[in-house]
Amino acid sequence: MKISAIVFDLGNVLIPFDYDIILNKLNGIKSGLGNRFAERYKNNYSVHRKFETWELSDDEFLNIMMEWTENTLSKGEFCELYSDIFVVNNDVASLLPKLKKNYKMVLLSNTNSIHQKYGWENYDFLKYFDKLILSHEVGAVKPDTKIYKAVEEFTNLPSAEHLFIDDVEEYVNGAKNVGWNAVQFVGYEKLITDFKNYNISF
Repeated sequence: MKISAIVFDLGNVLIPFDYDIILNKLNGIKSGLGNRFAERYKNNYSVHRKFETWELSDDEFLNIMMEWTENTLSKGEFCELYSDIFVVNNDVASLLPKLKKNYKMVLLSNTNSIHQKYGWENYDFLKYFDKLILSHEVGAVKPDTKIYKAVEEFTNLPSAEHLFIDDVEEYVNGAKNVGWNAVQFVGYEKLITDFKNYNISF
């Protein structure tokens, strides 16, 4: 089995995130605000998805967020708070320069422009990717076929030569449905085992 491109998810693979950080800070600003915000976000999750596919612009999304946070923050303050949820998984990130020597490297993420700009855009490990395929730029989210095909348009490789790593089983299955090899990320040790099973050089 020949693997020529390795495709990484971003959130909870390279950068674990925790939305409780936002909710706790909002509760600190105004009693119960974080809890109310969480309920609104959960019950109107289509807003999140539309923002990830650029059906909502930054301003349109932020206007909704101002309402949901009961106008307690400026838009800039919200962007900072909304994006201060990430840390780097250094174990996984340390594999990237080794993998880059032998494989085409692509990042494939359901994300949005605010998280990109305020959250993860300046992380050093991004330099090891040949291409970032982002949902808000493609106009589609995993597991839509369109976003996987956007990767193939860049790599110009057969589907079967891609190996995808994602923490969400549904997105792993989406990759398999387009003919990719794919593994679910649950931690560094399993990832190393998966790479060995696919004879990945690192």
